[in-house]
Amino acid sequence: MRVYHGSILTVDEKDTVVQYLVEDSGRIVFTGNELPAKWSDAPRVELGDRALCPSFADTHAHFASFATFNAGLNVMNAESNADIVDALHDFAASSTSSLLLAFGASSHSVRERRLVSREKLDRACGRKPAVVIKYDGHACIVNSALLAKLRKRLEHLRGYHPESGEMNQEAFFAVSDYITNSISLPTLVRNMQHAMDLYASRGFGLVHSVSGVGFALNLDITLECLLANSAQNGFQLRIFPQSLNISTATRRHLPRIGGCFECALDGCFGSKDAALLSPYKDEAESGVLYYDDEKVLEFVESANQAALQIEMHAIGDKAFDQATRCLKAALEKHPRSDHRHGIIHACLPTDDGLDICAQYGIHLPVQPAFIDWNQEPDTYLADILGPERAAKLNPLRSMSDQGIRLSAGSDAPCTDPDPIMWLSKACNHTNPAESLTIREALRMCTYNGYWASFDEKNRGSLEVGKIADMVILSKSPYATPANQLSEITVEQTFLSGEAYQPQNQNPARALLAGMGSR
Repeated sequence: MRVYHGSILTVDEKDTVVQYLVEDSGRIVFTGNELPAKWSDAPRVELGDRALCPSFADTHAHFASFATFNAGLNVMNAESNADIVDALHDFAASSTSSLLLAFGASSHSVRERRLVSREKLDRACGRKPAVVIKYDGHACIVNSALLAKLRKRLEHLRGYHPESGEMNQEAFFAVSDYITNSISLPTLVRNMQHAMDLYASRGFGLVHSVSGVGFALNLDITLECLLANSAQNGFQLRIFPQSLNISTATRRHLPRIGGCFECALDGCFGSKDAALLSPYKDEAESGVLYYDDEKVLEFVESANQAALQIEMHAIGDKAFDQATRCLKAALEKHPRSDHRHGIIHACLPTDDGLDICAQYGIHLPVQPAFIDWNQEPDTYLADILGPERAAKLNPLRSMSDQGIRLSAGSDAPCTDPDPIMWLSKACNHTNPAESLTIREALRMCTYNGYWASFDEKNRGSLEVGKIADMVILSKSPYATPANQLSEITVEQTFLSGEAYQPQNQNPARALLAGMGSR
């Protein structure tokens, strides 16, 4: 039992702030401004200038991929390709892995304004196979050693560019398959455990993982299910199989389906394959809509009728319209009062599509990190979309004002999971008219994330009877000016009332424990 005294941000229906919270056996047993005498002698945590709030939720992450890349070299903050080469050279000298893996390269965030080349990678790591994944997870650059290993399986595929080493489209997916299938099972499990630890250190208690790409027999889905069952530290995983085949979910008794990759309706702005209603600026092309309405409608109707929760990736306005159009048709054919279907990203929504979301209860797991994103900066987006369309990107205020529920996701490993950065960007939008208030932003990052996976009855707000998944922040965001929100830090995470402890189970024991609890 513990008593917390100070600024308690409950994020309940009224956004109540109280002075006391009492936790007992992992549950919240009291919140209020006057502590009852029966708890006056209980151990007390004095918050002082700090604040207690619900744990955060990441409602869109590629957890297995993030775990894999997090164990490699992160080059997102490199200011030049020379920095990437130097970092990879040092990484090669210290790594014992048979394959060097780096993630986060962008032509927009380095001085050269182009991706690092195969030739430069060769200088960095010599004969050791190496791959640098592009920030958006849609392309990579391989060095000569890895190219020699994979040439026969790549040379007849679309997107094969041996001169530069850049692999796109089918060639990229072949490289991705090679990477994921080269990782040993114990290493993959250990990487996932470390990823949980990193998430918890940043205040997260829940991650929605979109899974099922690149791993043989959907091994990532299986492992995530087992780890979710075996976690001894209260950390929560909710898994969305990225498949158009609903049996991928139903045979595992998962109540949800969707995500990116096979469930993506279009591409991304970085590759100019996000589907637009009118062409990219100064070009004739309008991106790529991956499926026709008939295919999408077949999927959403079957999933909706099977009582599955559906999510689909849509970045461009044409894809967003397709997603809303098909979800509306499916819900009219088979109405459901509490489906909680969602459209991931929704970067460039249309007015008609937002009307459908508001009317049919479709929620939006958005990515605040995409606002003023270093890997895909506003100047680049204005160049390819035109200033008028670029100003309409990620319109959080417009979405919220229509009564659409927003949750926040990282799209990890595309961006680093960081809820404080989400709060800051949501409240300091590059288009000020689209900024949220801090209370709206905190709700988006906490309660709404738990709501989005039907977890709000037990978690997501600090209310009596709920599980004590909580975070101590260095200061209260409610008392912090919007332009100073980024200075807040996560000091400690409590899950089920206990300070989070790293997941140190032996990988084999963790999997056996997961099997035993099913």
